[in-house]
Amino acid sequence: MRLAGKVAVVTGAGAGMGRAIAHLFAQEGAKVVLGEIAPDRLDTVVKEIRDAGGEVTGVVGNVAKVDDAEALIQAAIDTYGKLDVLVNNAGIMDLFEGVATFKDATYERVMGVNVFGPLATSRAAVRYMKEHGGGAIVNSASAAGVGGAAAGVVYTASKHAIIGITRNTAIAYGHQGIRCNAIAIGAVGDTAIMSGVDMSQADMEALGQFGKWHGLATQLESIDIARVVLFLASDEAKGVNGVVLPVDGGWTAH
Repeated sequence: MRLAGKVAVVTGAGAGMGRAIAHLFAQEGAKVVLGEIAPDRLDTVVKEIRDAGGEVTGVVGNVAKVDDAEALIQAAIDTYGKLDVLVNNAGIMDLFEGVATFKDATYERVMGVNVFGPLATSRAAVRYMKEHGGGAIVNSASAAGVGGAAAGVVYTASKHAIIGITRNTAIAYGHQGIRCNAIAIGAVGDTAIMSGVDMSQADMEALGQFGKWHGLATQLESIDIARVVLFLASDEAKGVNGVVLPVDGGWTAH
């Protein structure tokens, strides 16, 4: 088991990639603490993992709120006595607006979850990891973090920010045994990221331009992402730090 004896926090764990990561981590021996904004989804995943024999704790909260983000990290330390891995998976989509049409509310909502959330959880995690021998952080970026044709301007900005956060964290704390990497995720079929998007409010003119590139994407499944996250979180990747790894079926190679 590649995570035997480790304690891992996974945000956005109630569906899609977060759920797949949570299950895989538990199967690989980790004690998992799951953060999720939707109580019903969280309860379902917690039950699934417990029924399969895994050790799991669920924490309801919104990572865009600093108290919730810090409480999630503290829950891992209080419940299992330590923290080894943080996976910043929670994320939401914009309305595909370009810079001429994006709404202030979209900026506040998307940047809150996609940027402030990982900053807040990472801050709490790194403060602990610095004093306890290090750890691993894996951030969910996107093809939108390395290019401009995957989403609207706000989501794109948020994922570019995640890559900057990843690289800065790796450099700042690598000497203290803390690794921080990101995965630039492509098109994943079984996620919930679009569930909160009201497409009637989308910028269809801009979306039409992005759609020309979406046809290049190979459709992946959440488990494909989870397997890569597992590698980066495990000791097998102890020499990997500050990397942005494309997991997109070749989308960004075009």
